[in-house]
Amino acid sequence: MENDVKRPFTSHLEELRKRLIVCFIAVGVCFAICYGFSKKLFEILMGPLIAVMPPGDKLIYTGLPDAFFTYLKVALLAAILLAVPVIFYQIWMFIMPGLYEKERRTVLPAVVLSSIFFAGGALFGYFIVFPFGFKFFLGFSSEFIRPMPSIREYLGFSSKLLLAFGIVFEMPLFIIILIKLGVVNIAQLKAYRKYVIIIFFVFAAILTPPDVVTQLMMAGPLMLLYELSILAAMMFSKKKEE
Repeated sequence: MENDVKRPFTSHLEELRKRLIVCFIAVGVCFAICYGFSKKLFEILMGPLIAVMPPGDKLIYTGLPDAFFTYLKVALLAAILLAVPVIFYQIWMFIMPGLYEKERRTVLPAVVLSSIFFAGGALFGYFIVFPFGFKFFLGFSSEFIRPMPSIREYLGFSSKLLLAFGIVFEMPLFIIILIKLGVVNIAQLKAYRKYVIIIFFVFAAILTPPDVVTQLMMAGPLMLLYELSILAAMMFSKKKEE
Protein backbone atom coordinates (compact mmCIF):
# COMPACT_ATOMS: atom_id res chain seq x y z
CA MET A 1 0.00 0.00 0.00
CA GLU A 2 0.99 3.62 -0.29
CA ASN A 3 1.82 4.05 3.39
CA ASP A 4 1.89 1.77 6.41
CA VAL A 5 0.80 4.73 8.52
CA LYS A 6 -2.96 4.86 8.77
CA ARG A 7 -4.59 8.03 7.56
CA PRO A 8 -7.00 9.71 9.97
CA PHE A 9 -10.69 9.20 9.30
CA THR A 10 -11.20 12.92 8.68
CA SER A 11 -8.72 12.82 5.79
CA HIS A 12 -10.80 10.10 4.14
CA LEU A 13 -13.90 12.26 4.52
CA GLU A 14 -12.07 15.23 3.02
CA GLU A 15 -10.91 13.09 0.11
CA LEU A 16 -14.46 11.81 -0.41
CA ARG A 17 -15.78 15.37 -0.35
CA LYS A 18 -13.34 16.42 -3.06
CA ARG A 19 -14.26 13.46 -5.23
CA LEU A 20 -17.98 14.15 -4.84
CA ILE A 21 -17.49 17.82 -5.73
CA VAL A 22 -15.71 16.81 -8.95
CA CYS A 23 -18.57 14.42 -9.77
CA PHE A 24 -21.18 17.13 -9.16
CA ILE A 25 -19.24 19.60 -11.30
CA ALA A 26 -18.98 17.06 -14.13
CA VAL A 27 -22.72 16.36 -13.96
CA GLY A 28 -23.43 20.10 -13.80
CA VAL A 29 -21.35 20.86 -16.90
CA CYS A 30 -22.96 17.97 -18.79
CA PHE A 31 -26.39 19.16 -17.65
CA ALA A 32 -25.76 22.64 -19.05
CA ILE A 33 -24.83 21.07 -22.38
CA CYS A 34 -27.67 18.52 -22.45
CA TYR A 35 -30.42 20.96 -21.50
CA GLY A 36 -30.12 22.68 -24.87
CA PHE A 37 -30.95 19.34 -26.50
CA SER A 38 -33.44 18.12 -23.87
CA LYS A 39 -36.41 18.10 -26.24
CA LYS A 40 -34.54 16.04 -28.83
CA LEU A 41 -33.18 13.75 -26.13
CA PHE A 42 -36.67 13.08 -24.82
CA GLU A 43 -37.86 12.29 -28.35
CA ILE A 44 -35.06 9.72 -28.59
CA LEU A 45 -35.99 8.32 -25.17
CA MET A 46 -39.63 7.99 -26.28
CA GLY A 47 -38.61 6.19 -29.48
CA PRO A 48 -39.15 2.58 -28.29
CA LEU A 49 -42.61 3.43 -26.93
CA ILE A 50 -43.74 5.50 -29.93
CA ALA A 51 -42.66 2.66 -32.24
CA VAL A 52 -45.12 0.20 -30.65
CA MET A 53 -47.99 2.62 -29.95
CA PRO A 54 -51.00 2.68 -32.30
CA PRO A 55 -50.63 5.22 -35.14
CA GLY A 56 -51.65 8.69 -34.04
CA ASP A 57 -51.35 8.02 -30.31
CA LYS A 58 -49.12 10.36 -28.31
CA LEU A 59 -47.89 10.80 -24.77
CA ILE A 60 -49.78 13.30 -22.63
CA TYR A 61 -49.16 15.51 -19.62
CA THR A 62 -51.85 16.51 -17.16
CA GLY A 63 -50.06 19.10 -15.05
CA LEU A 64 -49.05 22.45 -16.54
CA PRO A 65 -45.40 22.28 -15.36
CA ASP A 66 -45.00 18.58 -16.24
CA ALA A 67 -43.37 19.19 -19.63
CA PHE A 68 -40.91 21.73 -18.20
CA PHE A 69 -39.81 19.47 -15.35
CA THR A 70 -39.67 16.47 -17.68
CA TYR A 71 -37.16 18.23 -19.91
CA LEU A 72 -35.12 19.16 -16.84
CA LYS A 73 -35.08 15.54 -15.67
CA VAL A 74 -34.20 14.28 -19.15
CA ALA A 75 -31.25 16.68 -19.25
CA LEU A 76 -30.17 15.47 -15.79
CA LEU A 77 -30.45 11.81 -16.82
CA ALA A 78 -28.40 12.46 -19.96
CA ALA A 79 -25.86 14.42 -17.90
CA ILE A 80 -25.41 11.50 -15.48
CA LEU A 81 -24.96 9.06 -18.34
CA LEU A 82 -22.50 11.40 -20.06
CA ALA A 83 -20.52 11.95 -16.85
CA VAL A 84 -20.25 8.23 -16.03
CA PRO A 85 -16.52 7.99 -17.00
CA VAL A 86 -15.69 10.89 -14.67
CA ILE A 87 -17.80 9.40 -11.86
CA PHE A 88 -16.12 5.99 -12.17
CA TYR A 89 -12.70 7.62 -12.35
CA GLN A 90 -13.34 9.49 -9.10
CA ILE A 91 -14.57 6.29 -7.43
CA TRP A 92 -11.46 4.39 -8.43
CA MET A 93 -9.16 7.26 -7.45
CA PHE A 94 -10.79 7.28 -4.01
CA ILE A 95 -10.12 3.55 -3.67
CA MET A 96 -6.59 3.67 -5.13
CA PRO A 97 -4.66 4.73 -1.97
CA GLY A 98 -5.68 1.42 -0.40
CA LEU A 99 -4.28 -0.62 -3.29
CA TYR A 100 -0.83 -2.08 -3.81
CA GLU A 101 1.43 -0.66 -6.52
CA LYS A 102 0.72 -3.56 -8.89
CA GLU A 103 -3.03 -3.19 -8.38
CA ARG A 104 -2.94 0.53 -9.18
CA ARG A 105 -1.94 -0.24 -12.76
CA THR A 106 -5.40 -1.71 -13.30
CA VAL A 107 -7.23 1.49 -12.28
CA LEU A 108 -7.32 3.07 -15.75
CA PRO A 109 -8.47 -0.15 -17.48
CA ALA A 110 -11.06 -0.56 -14.71
CA VAL A 111 -12.40 2.96 -15.38
CA VAL A 112 -12.67 2.25 -19.10
CA LEU A 113 -14.32 -1.15 -18.58
CA SER A 114 -16.71 0.24 -15.95
CA SER A 115 -17.87 2.92 -18.39
CA ILE A 116 -18.22 0.41 -21.23
CA PHE A 117 -20.21 -2.05 -19.11
CA PHE A 118 -22.48 0.71 -17.83
CA ALA A 119 -23.13 2.02 -21.33
CA GLY A 120 -23.69 -1.54 -22.55
CA GLY A 121 -26.30 -2.13 -19.85
CA ALA A 122 -28.15 1.09 -20.67
CA LEU A 123 -28.11 0.29 -24.40
CA PHE A 124 -29.34 -3.24 -23.70
CA GLY A 125 -32.26 -1.81 -21.77
CA TYR A 126 -33.06 0.73 -24.49
CA PHE A 127 -32.77 -1.49 -27.57
CA ILE A 128 -33.79 -4.91 -26.19
CA VAL A 129 -35.89 -4.56 -23.05
CA PHE A 130 -37.86 -1.40 -23.92
CA PRO A 131 -39.36 -2.53 -27.27
CA PHE A 132 -40.34 -5.96 -25.95
CA GLY A 133 -41.62 -4.68 -22.61
CA PHE A 134 -43.65 -1.79 -24.04
CA LYS A 135 -45.20 -4.01 -26.71
CA PHE A 136 -46.22 -6.48 -24.00
CA PHE A 137 -47.83 -3.83 -21.82
CA LEU A 138 -49.67 -2.17 -24.70
CA GLY A 139 -50.99 -5.56 -25.73
CA PHE A 140 -53.56 -5.38 -22.92
CA SER A 141 -55.42 -2.52 -24.62
CA SER A 142 -58.79 -3.20 -26.24
CA GLU A 143 -61.71 -1.33 -27.77
CA PHE A 144 -62.74 -0.40 -24.23
CA ILE A 145 -59.25 0.23 -22.82
CA ARG A 146 -56.91 2.74 -24.40
CA PRO A 147 -53.40 3.42 -23.09
CA MET A 148 -52.64 7.09 -22.44
CA PRO A 149 -49.16 7.17 -20.87
CA SER A 150 -48.04 10.49 -19.45
CA ILE A 151 -44.57 11.90 -20.07
CA ARG A 152 -43.91 12.04 -16.32
CA GLU A 153 -44.64 8.36 -15.64
CA TYR A 154 -42.80 7.28 -18.78
CA LEU A 155 -39.69 9.23 -17.84
CA GLY A 156 -39.71 7.79 -14.32
CA PHE A 157 -40.16 4.27 -15.66
CA SER A 158 -37.55 4.48 -18.43
CA SER A 159 -34.87 6.37 -16.49
CA LYS A 160 -35.10 3.93 -13.58
CA LEU A 161 -34.64 0.98 -15.93
CA LEU A 162 -31.75 2.59 -17.84
CA LEU A 163 -29.80 3.29 -14.67
CA ALA A 164 -30.67 -0.13 -13.21
CA PHE A 165 -29.43 -2.01 -16.29
CA GLY A 166 -26.30 0.13 -16.37
CA ILE A 167 -25.54 -0.78 -12.75
CA VAL A 168 -26.24 -4.52 -13.03
CA PHE A 169 -24.01 -4.83 -16.09
CA GLU A 170 -21.09 -3.89 -13.83
CA MET A 171 -21.35 -7.33 -12.20
CA PRO A 172 -18.72 -9.18 -14.32
CA LEU A 173 -16.11 -6.56 -13.53
CA PHE A 174 -17.10 -6.58 -9.85
CA ILE A 175 -16.80 -10.38 -9.62
CA ILE A 176 -13.42 -10.44 -11.37
CA ILE A 177 -12.12 -7.80 -8.94
CA LEU A 178 -13.35 -9.88 -5.97
CA ILE A 179 -11.57 -12.94 -7.36
CA LYS A 180 -8.39 -10.96 -8.01
CA LEU A 181 -8.43 -9.66 -4.42
CA GLY A 182 -8.97 -13.19 -3.09
CA VAL A 183 -12.37 -12.44 -1.53
CA VAL A 184 -14.03 -15.28 -3.46
CA ASN A 185 -12.86 -18.06 -5.77
CA ILE A 186 -14.32 -19.85 -8.76
CA ALA A 187 -15.36 -22.88 -6.74
CA GLN A 188 -17.38 -20.68 -4.39
CA LEU A 189 -19.07 -18.92 -7.31
CA LYS A 190 -20.18 -22.27 -8.69
CA ALA A 191 -21.25 -23.65 -5.31
CA TYR A 192 -23.40 -20.62 -4.42
CA ARG A 193 -25.01 -20.35 -7.86
CA LYS A 194 -28.51 -21.35 -6.69
CA TYR A 195 -28.45 -18.80 -3.89
CA VAL A 196 -27.19 -16.10 -6.21
CA ILE A 197 -30.12 -16.72 -8.58
CA ILE A 198 -32.55 -16.03 -5.75
CA ILE A 199 -30.66 -12.84 -4.90
CA PHE A 200 -30.88 -11.76 -8.55
CA PHE A 201 -34.66 -12.07 -8.57
CA VAL A 202 -34.92 -10.14 -5.29
CA PHE A 203 -32.57 -7.49 -6.68
CA ALA A 204 -34.58 -7.25 -9.91
CA ALA A 205 -37.81 -6.93 -7.92
CA ILE A 206 -36.34 -3.97 -6.01
CA LEU A 207 -34.91 -2.13 -9.01
CA THR A 208 -37.71 -2.67 -11.52
CA PRO A 209 -41.41 -1.77 -11.49
CA PRO A 210 -43.72 -4.28 -9.78
CA ASP A 211 -44.38 -6.55 -12.74
CA VAL A 212 -43.05 -10.04 -13.43
CA VAL A 213 -42.10 -9.41 -17.07
CA THR A 214 -39.67 -6.57 -16.35
CA GLN A 215 -38.20 -8.47 -13.41
CA LEU A 216 -37.55 -11.51 -15.62
CA MET A 217 -35.98 -9.30 -18.26
CA MET A 218 -33.50 -8.04 -15.68
CA ALA A 219 -32.93 -11.28 -13.75
CA GLY A 220 -32.29 -13.21 -17.00
CA PRO A 221 -29.34 -11.07 -18.15
CA LEU A 222 -28.02 -11.07 -14.58
CA MET A 223 -27.86 -14.87 -14.56
CA LEU A 224 -26.17 -14.84 -17.97
CA LEU A 225 -23.66 -12.23 -16.81
CA TYR A 226 -22.94 -14.31 -13.72
CA GLU A 227 -22.11 -17.36 -15.85
CA LEU A 228 -19.99 -15.23 -18.18
CA SER A 229 -18.17 -13.84 -15.14
CA ILE A 230 -17.30 -17.35 -13.98
CA LEU A 231 -16.08 -18.23 -17.49
CA ALA A 232 -14.00 -15.04 -17.69
CA ALA A 233 -12.52 -15.74 -14.25
CA MET A 234 -11.58 -19.27 -15.30
CA MET A 235 -9.88 -17.96 -18.44
CA PHE A 236 -8.11 -15.27 -16.42
CA SER A 237 -6.87 -17.81 -13.85
CA LYS A 238 -5.71 -20.22 -16.56
CA LYS A 239 -3.80 -17.46 -18.34
CA LYS A 240 -2.21 -16.38 -15.06
CA GLU A 241 -1.06 -19.93 -14.32
CA GLU A 242 0.47 -20.27 -17.78
